Amino acid sequence: MSEVKYSKSIKKLEEIIEKIESEQIDVDELADKVKEAVSLIKICKDKIEKAELEVKKVVDGFAGQSVRGGD
Repeated sequence: MSEVKYSKSIKKLEEIIEKIESEQIDVDELADKVKEAVSLIKICKDKIEKAELEVKKVVDGFAGQSVRGGD
């Protein structure tokens, strides 16, 4: 399975929310859409957490270089 992009996940979530809010969704389809939304939210949350860790590593690495470079 190919990696799902954050922006595509957000767009799909927005589409699901719009359908639910505008009552354009059949009751039979509602449960499936809610399950899909939960899955997309997990994907987005995981991607945000991963990005946060990567940014922290970069910032920590930069801060470490600045301290060593100043000696």
